[in-house]
Amino acid sequence: MVSVGQERLITISSQKALVQRVASSSAFAKSERLSSFLHYVCDLALSGRADEINEQKIGSAVFGRVTDYDSSIDTIVRTQASRLRQRLEQYFAEEGASEPVCIEIPRGGYVPIFRQRSLTDAPPATAKTAPAQDPKTTSVPTTVARPPIWRSATLAWGIAAILLFALCAEIAMRHRESALNRSPSAARNSFWSLLLQPGRPTMVVVGDSGLVMWEGVTGKSLDLGSYVVGNYRSQGPIVSPSGRVDAINLANSRYTSIVDLELALSISRIAERQGGQIEVRYARDLRADDLKGGNVILIGAPEANPWVELFEPTGNFILRDDRVQHVFSVMNRNPTGQEPKSWESRYTYTRPQPDVFGVVEFLPNLAGTGNVLILEGTSMAGTECAWDFVSDDSTLLPFLDRIKAANGELPHFEMVLGAKNINGSSAKGQILAWRVRD
Repeated sequence: MVSVGQERLITISSQKALVQRVASSSAFAKSERLSSFLHYVCDLALSGRADEINEQKIGSAVFGRVTDYDSSIDTIVRTQASRLRQRLEQYFAEEGASEPVCIEIPRGGYVPIFRQRSLTDAPPATAKTAPAQDPKTTSVPTTVARPPIWRSATLAWGIAAILLFALCAEIAMRHRESALNRSPSAARNSFWSLLLQPGRPTMVVVGDSGLVMWEGVTGKSLDLGSYVVGNYRSQGPIVSPSGRVDAINLANSRYTSIVDLELALSISRIAERQGGQIEVRYARDLRADDLKGGNVILIGAPEANPWVELFEPTGNFILRDDRVQHVFSVMNRNPTGQEPKSWESRYTYTRPQPDVFGVVEFLPNLAGTGNVLILEGTSMAGTECAWDFVSDDSTLLPFLDRIKAANGELPHFEMVLGAKNINGSSAKGQILAWRVRD
């Protein structure tokens, strides 16, 4: 017979094993911080210290913040908790679908719950109902129909703008520290060595979400020329179906998406390992000459990052958004074999894209003196899908080995990836088509 104490010990042991399986799964494989977040809150809960779990302590223990940091300004714990919930849902809907127990972190807190699953349990929901979450690369609806949602989206972008400054400061600090501590024998990835080179800062350009919101309100699309001239930022207010919206304020706001910020921070960490440095630049502050002098990483579709247009004339996979039909597509200019002419992702205000597509382009810069990496998608999840591919050696390196030249050199290339939208994040993407450019 098993005593009550032994039964509890076995239960806790099995729960710890579950935490380890989840943290080691493909859903968490590329996110060390989320794994640490999960381990931290679960370890405290399973050791009877759930009352110690709060935002301030998580920020300090997991994300390296000082113990008295201002969590009302630095919202990293709330932001990452949302992503952690998404990854947990992804795991228990896919790889862990047969687990008898699931882990949940109810909204409004950070204490995990280990819930026994019944045979009738349905898989976690795979789509958000909030209209501002996912119809575009920067997660802003293509038109504003309901004021409360609009205000909520504006607040979210405002927070993102604050985080942009925090990101730049953190990257600068990390580079100063890595310059002192970097080992000359640090592991180097051949692909990233072409983009992140010692003594040659790489420019990372994040998207202009103020532009995306302006386009959504006005129903207009700007080309690169109009964006650079900037006349749209002095146009009068637009009357939308929901009332008067200040288009000038939106056009002049300096917002970017959380995904863009997270990608920039992840790139900075890779740069440290490669012995390189990055410089974060807002799309509105870029100039054409910046795309001639060195290596650049452009994040976002043309609607958020119009500079992508400069590389479209020679590209095969082009993103287009039909706001009337609510279809975001990846156009295939020259299909081969059984490839379709386009990959389409439909969206509505109440239902984000169920299928998302990401595009990765590795190209020479405008002067041929460096390289450009473009990461874009039919939504934020699509852009995340593109990033997940190039940041994961288990997917990137086999592809590079396949296209590598006989002399070992890596050619320029472009590809389309497809993935399912799991509550605003992409599941693991699959290569749908690719082209070698050299």
